[in-house]
Amino acid sequence: MKITLKKIGPGLLFAGAAIGVSHLVQSTRAGADFGFGLLWSLLLVNLFKYPFFQFGPRYASATGESLLDGYKKLGKPVLIAYFILTFATMFTIQTAVTIVTAGIATSLFGDIFSIEIWTVIILAICLLVLLVGKYKLLDKLIKLIIITLTLSTITAVCFALGNKTQAISFQQILPGDSIEIAFLIAFMGWMPAPLDISVWHSLWTLEKEKSSGKFSPKSAIFDFNVGYIGTIILGVAFLALGALVMFESGETFSPSAGAFANQLLDMYTKNLGKWAYVFIGIAAFTTMFSTTLTTLDASPRAMAKTTQLLLGHILKNGYLFWILILTIGTIIIFFFFASEMGLLIKVATILSFLTAPFYAIINYVLISSQHTPKAWRPTKVLHLLSVFGIVFLVSFSIWYLIY
Repeated sequence: MKITLKKIGPGLLFAGAAIGVSHLVQSTRAGADFGFGLLWSLLLVNLFKYPFFQFGPRYASATGESLLDGYKKLGKPVLIAYFILTFATMFTIQTAVTIVTAGIATSLFGDIFSIEIWTVIILAICLLVLLVGKYKLLDKLIKLIIITLTLSTITAVCFALGNKTQAISFQQILPGDSIEIAFLIAFMGWMPAPLDISVWHSLWTLEKEKSSGKFSPKSAIFDFNVGYIGTIILGVAFLALGALVMFESGETFSPSAGAFANQLLDMYTKNLGKWAYVFIGIAAFTTMFSTTLTTLDASPRAMAKTTQLLLGHILKNGYLFWILILTIGTIIIFFFFASEMGLLIKVATILSFLTAPFYAIINYVLISSQHTPKAWRPTKVLHLLSVFGIVFLVSFSIWYLIY
């Protein structure tokens, strides 16, 4: 068990990045508004996004280079497009996850600090972990966070099921009006995560090789599957919590981060009992802290590598430059939009869904090309699932744009 846990790493970092706003906010809200009615969309989007996420660690472990190196081989315009898309979304995404984390911290620890101070404290802690401890500390810390998150969330679901006296309906729903469709697209946009995390995963796979030795494609895919299955289980768990505790309660969520966190924790406590505050509080905070930490590491890592590939030489302190830019940008955006958490999340998630076809197509083209060793190109099943996945993502994007 010890050897297996030591070998696992990038897959749990993927889970740490994925299990955040998509689970705590969007999945809980889906359960609160639709009961178990959107379970179909959660499972379907996880199925159709699976190959494109898996291609990240598959390509990195098979070739010894990141997806970004592969994008450059497909043509410099592909890499430039990635740079533009990432720069356009990374500040909004980081702000969205940090603002929720700060809101939960405010609820858990009382009025010791304002939400603004908590934002700065959380970002400072994350910076310290990443700049001092680097990948090795991140790898160790995320294992502890994910285990804590899983145990606290599953415990809360078990108690919620035990307290449910009415019959549970699993009738599935297809949203009809424009507001519901917008929510569905936002829900699927970050479920389980934006597709550009496949790039992050390829970079983490290479970092894992540096710290722990050769990471074979077989090990990398197993590691990924562990993290991916975990994100699905916890996605269903948070949707179940929303459905079991909040569905038909008459409550509506506030767009303010602090108010949202208070509502979330108060509703669980009111429905499940005071004991739930500790479990839900730990689950909520570890969920969002892990996302804040991993996204703060991944975006600068990806931008530093992209800049290096575009300019043709290694930039000294490129990672440090981008992580400071992202931190400062996040703080600036936060102070302007602190009361608009709902808007920030909606913008970030919808942008992620609309850019998903781009990442799906280029990841599929790269992994199927001569740039990937033949032995590790997709199987017939993965080829078929990839084609269906691309059709699914493109179709839903067009459907959203039409509405």
